[in-house]
Amino acid sequence: MTEALKLPVGIEDFAEIRQAGFYYVDKTKFIEQLLDGWGKVNLFTRPRRFGKTLNMSMLRYFFEIGADASLFDGLQIAKNKKLCEEYQGKYPVIFFSFKNVEGLTFADAQYRLAELIAGEAERFAFLAQSDKLTENERSLYCGLTAVREGRYALAGEVLVSALQLLSKLLSKHYGQKTIILLDEYDVPLDKAFQNGYYKEMVSLIRGMLGQALKTNEFLQFAVLTGCLRVSKESIFTGLNNFKVLSITDNRFDEQFGFTDAEVEQLLAAYNLADHLDETKAWYDGYRFGAADVYCPWDVINHVDMLRSNPSAKPQAYWINTSGNALVKLFIEMADKSTRDELERLVAGEAIEKHIRLELTYDVIDSSIDNLWSVLFTTGYLTQKGVTEDGAYKLVIPNQEIREVYKLQIQEWFKKKVFADTEQLQSFWQAFAMGDSEAVELFLNRTLSNSISVFDAKGRDAERENSYHMLLVGLLAGKADWLVRSNVEAGEGFADIIVETDDLDAGVIVELKYAQTMTAMEKSCAKALAQIRAKRYADYLHNNGREKVLLYGIAFCKKRCRVVAEKL
Repeated sequence: MTEALKLPVGIEDFAEIRQAGFYYVDKTKFIEQLLDGWGKVNLFTRPRRFGKTLNMSMLRYFFEIGADASLFDGLQIAKNKKLCEEYQGKYPVIFFSFKNVEGLTFADAQYRLAELIAGEAERFAFLAQSDKLTENERSLYCGLTAVREGRYALAGEVLVSALQLLSKLLSKHYGQKTIILLDEYDVPLDKAFQNGYYKEMVSLIRGMLGQALKTNEFLQFAVLTGCLRVSKESIFTGLNNFKVLSITDNRFDEQFGFTDAEVEQLLAAYNLADHLDETKAWYDGYRFGAADVYCPWDVINHVDMLRSNPSAKPQAYWINTSGNALVKLFIEMADKSTRDELERLVAGEAIEKHIRLELTYDVIDSSIDNLWSVLFTTGYLTQKGVTEDGAYKLVIPNQEIREVYKLQIQEWFKKKVFADTEQLQSFWQAFAMGDSEAVELFLNRTLSNSISVFDAKGRDAERENSYHMLLVGLLAGKADWLVRSNVEAGEGFADIIVETDDLDAGVIVELKYAQTMTAMEKSCAKALAQIRAKRYADYLHNNGREKVLLYGIAFCKKRCRVVAEKL
């Protein structure tokens, strides 16, 4: 029964999912669409964790000679008998992923690539004795897998031509052209750019793909996947038989990511249908072509968690698989105008931007405009329409990605504020003395120069909590103060209690969110009255601190009002 099926958390091999009885969201229509919309070389660009590798594995097991045809029993593609008879199990297939081609040096990364190709070539060991090949061709095959001193010998010009050579040898052995499937093709370029050998890696990948995809008479067709559409001038020079299917393309728009219907069916299969709203809020919202889709990685992980703990809250599964360096870089590069736009995004608004879908890694961080484009293509932003002049209406897809921005904004804010030690020292001194004007001035300046992460659509209590965390962070930076948050005191819970380095003194802070700036004064008075009425000061008195300072602080958007009293 469906309820007994395991969930394929982190499993990207189609055969393993089908043979071991894992739940599978049927994406085999992808095969039919690929053949109907024929392209000699097809590049699919999608964000990470959207099922690219699993789809490529599926293609391999469908087309490859000798693959188990029963893997597709009961799936949508099996209903197309004519297509299956013509194409299933009829082709030699080369398949590998570039995701681990990296290293601190070009030599290291080049060897990782050599390992990858040699390892794939070893799957076809029969070529060494094939009577369909000449003696010289068999010798060339042995060169692909040769080992010297415990390492693959594949290097130089032989490495550049290895993919084309392997496709040729397979084609001659089987009497059928070869299908080439290359997953995560852009990862080596990304890693190369990060580690300073970008030009060398571009030259290597350009040469390899040029021979395998552009001038290869033994190629049936090729499929590549990646996160970015790397500039054609960079590595696809002269490739005229090239079809790019990006996240803006309506073709194949439902084949990467889960649709509403697929998620509803998945949740229902595990008796979790009442979790649809939270799943949608956290993991839906991506727009590929004309389809709205969820991130599969998130949904599978969330459902797996809910199976063992039905009360489990949504977590940030997707963002925890990456360092989110792009968002960090974007925030650090943002000027005042961009920071204002970022605030609008976090608040749920749309920003109109013209997007470049084709970039090279060496220009990604050359302008904020390029970063807008990269955030869009990598899934940190999505679109909800296009203006008449071709600008995309960009939005943050969902709650999970919103948390990425909030976290990176908070880290940027902390770094920025704590860099000015002189201003901070003055703030701490004014706070301990009860100088409300100086405290208010510092907080207003800080808020004005920050990027707001306050939820404009949230309840007052939620927005109040954002300011609360901001103030706690500022006060906790004073190493010899003990700062406590939401402390049980007197007849309730105090927002913030600070035990300063003066053993006889302490500070109590109550925060309020005001709907309007004119209401801030009354909110401060209400906060101070609450401190007294609920006897929060008892907490400090019980610790022998008799000199107690009270603060009522009200916030409204990027302004605050501070009132201090001595008890």
